[in-house]
Amino acid sequence: MARPKKTAVKNNNGANLGFEAKLWQTADAMRGSMDAAEYKHVALGLIFLKYISDAFEEQHAKLTAERSKGADPEDPDEYRAVNIFWVPKEARWPHLKANAKQPTIGQMVDDAMDAVERDNPSLKGVLPKDYARPALDKLRLGQLIDLVSNILVGDTESRSKDVLGRVYEYFLSQFASAEGKKGGEFYTPRCVVKLLSR
Repeated sequence: MARPKKTAVKNNNGANLGFEAKLWQTADAMRGSMDAAEYKHVALGLIFLKYISDAFEEQHAKLTAERSKGADPEDPDEYRAVNIFWVPKEARWPHLKANAKQPTIGQMVDDAMDAVERDNPSLKGVLPKDYARPALDKLRLGQLIDLVSNILVGDTESRSKDVLGRVYEYFLSQFASAEGKKGGEFYTPRCVVKLLSR
């Protein structure tokens, strides 16, 4: 008797389960000997940068197509008007991806984070900016950038499914497990949150 095909199970926020696990396994393999408490800032910072860049690039393409109607794809106000962060050229994901194999990629990511904070006051002092530190293996950082490049987290469809939230939640739970008892200081499992809210 033939087995029925397995279908992807969706959680209540629309993101497919399993996607996050594969992403985590690959990202964790790239962590090497770096402590999970440090690595979480590296990985989650890049995922956030990819998120705002995806949203920016989608709006940029839309504005480029509407140039004949007076749209300006290089005007920050065109993005802010629709609640999308302005991403300066040096911080855009395609630029970082194209330079992921350069030995200076750590400094480039730090500069990108600085530029995003400079042009978006609501993010001032929030983004991690320690990618250039000597202890962070630049080859692995480049590999992580390549990995994150393969996921869409900020386009309209991904935002409607809260892919960013699902990936963040899954990563935080995994970092909490990797850190052991200390990890619980920054992550409360969803089932506990639901129990407490009831």
